[in-house]
Amino acid sequence: MNKFQILVVEDDPPIRNLIATTLKTHDYKYLLAKDGEEAILQGSTHNPDVVFLDLGLPDIDGVEVIKRIREWSNMPIIVISARSEDEDKIEALDAGADDYLTKPFSVEELLARLRVMQRRIAMLQPDNDVAESSVYENGKLKIDLAAGCAYKNGEELKLTPIEYKLLCLLARNTGKVLTHKYITQKIWGSAWDSNVASLRVFMATLRKKLEDKNDNAVYIQTHVGIGYRMLKVDAG
Repeated sequence: MNKFQILVVEDDPPIRNLIATTLKTHDYKYLLAKDGEEAILQGSTHNPDVVFLDLGLPDIDGVEVIKRIREWSNMPIIVISARSEDEDKIEALDAGADDYLTKPFSVEELLARLRVMQRRIAMLQPDNDVAESSVYENGKLKIDLAAGCAYKNGEELKLTPIEYKLLCLLARNTGKVLTHKYITQKIWGSAWDSNVASLRVFMATLRKKLEDKNDNAVYIQTHVGIGYRMLKVDAG
């Protein structure tokens, strides 16, 4: 029996039943919610491993559900929506979603995205080599790898799990250009085009939190069409 528990938030009965049947067939445990309020209640009560979330819910918009869940939990959220515009995807990812799947979708891709999320959760666990170097410092940036926290000017950065993982990946490879494919493979476990698009969004939000007005230092350099690099910054 698969130990993962998935919360399915979908108001369309045929789609909800399709997802539930797919999960049951592949031995996943699951919970069902028909609207946003029920989703928030189920999430806070059962603390599922992953949430499948539709955006067009009958009571409150799915983006609002993401924001409210993010007030108290970092549980992975995969949006499954008929909204296919880039603006909708960016809004959901900015609100705290981890992935975005557009309807209509195949059950094979749905399961693939779920497996990617399982690998990602495993990768977000503390690394075995933390003891080797438990603190990373670069300019005014400090990462406490043992505690899983990052600080700038002594103040903790409020990072999502994906932003923190990206920061650690870049930090461990300071000075090296990491390609989009390499980064998405490390963070998402795959190199789908949608993951590269998500990467750009997460890098933008990470930069906003990392590079403040009081510090002219540039920590993350973009190599257009290639990837990103963490630069070495002077302590001053």
